[in-house]
Amino acid sequence: MANLRDVRLRMRAIRQTLQVTKAMNLISTAKLRKGRRLLEDTEPYFNRIQKSMCDILSGVSNVRSDFFRLPNAEGKVRTAIVVVTSDKGLAGGYNANIFRRVNELCAKVSNPLLILIGSIGYRYFIHSPYVILENFSFRSAMPTVENAKEIADYIISQFSWGMFDSVHIVYTHMYSTIKLLPTERQILPLDTEQIQAELAEKEGHERAELHFEFLPSEEKVFDALVPLYIKGVIYGSLVEAYVSEQSARMAAMDEASKSAEDMLASLQINYNRVRQASITQEMSEIVGGSAALSS
Repeated sequence: MANLRDVRLRMRAIRQTLQVTKAMNLISTAKLRKGRRLLEDTEPYFNRIQKSMCDILSGVSNVRSDFFRLPNAEGKVRTAIVVVTSDKGLAGGYNANIFRRVNELCAKVSNPLLILIGSIGYRYFIHSPYVILENFSFRSAMPTVENAKEIADYIISQFSWGMFDSVHIVYTHMYSTIKLLPTERQILPLDTEQIQAELAEKEGHERAELHFEFLPSEEKVFDALVPLYIKGVIYGSLVEAYVSEQSARMAAMDEASKSAEDMLASLQINYNRVRQASITQEMSEIVGGSAALSS
């Protein structure tokens, strides 16, 4: 049976770990609340962009813009995948689920190229056979519109130069605090039917068809509107991923705290048994010594 010193050292280490897990749980809870408020505050603005895009597209039969071009099937089609992971670990299966979803997508598309957001994703995919075009890291800070603009500008510039033919983004969507699912969507080239279907599903009805006159030209209008739309999609994905990360870490730290408390309770029982055995042994030695002296 382990001695008292060993048991005390184990209990001390577990108590220290328990303090860390509880502190991280509280921090994740506070960040989750801030992230939810941020999402609620900014969502109306980007919903308005999506509605404007849908209204404009409803009156256009054949969009003349490079953002809507289809990949050339005869050439070498290259697909960029934007992967949103965390900058820190200890978030349960949050990052592992993203990795699994990205690997499945890479197996389906042609010539995958990775654009990584988050240090954990970079550490994982640096050892993969896939080409990494760029890596963005914001040091676990809450996403900002400037962060989204930086990523969107890079994607749009590379897409315009022909570096890749289509762009997908993979992030974690939080349906509830216990339901976090990796989500994938295509952001370039834009799909008119997909945009209209997403908005109709969100609003519960189809929007009325409108007709517009484009000045100075249809192409110029979309060149100005599409970057805003892409920025909104990326920003919404970053915020969703940030909130999901905090929720996953909060749950992971809660489970770790419960496990530590169970281990501590078990060690406390073991400690009491060892201590009781030690006291009993000392009393037996005293009684035995006293009997030897009196005889």
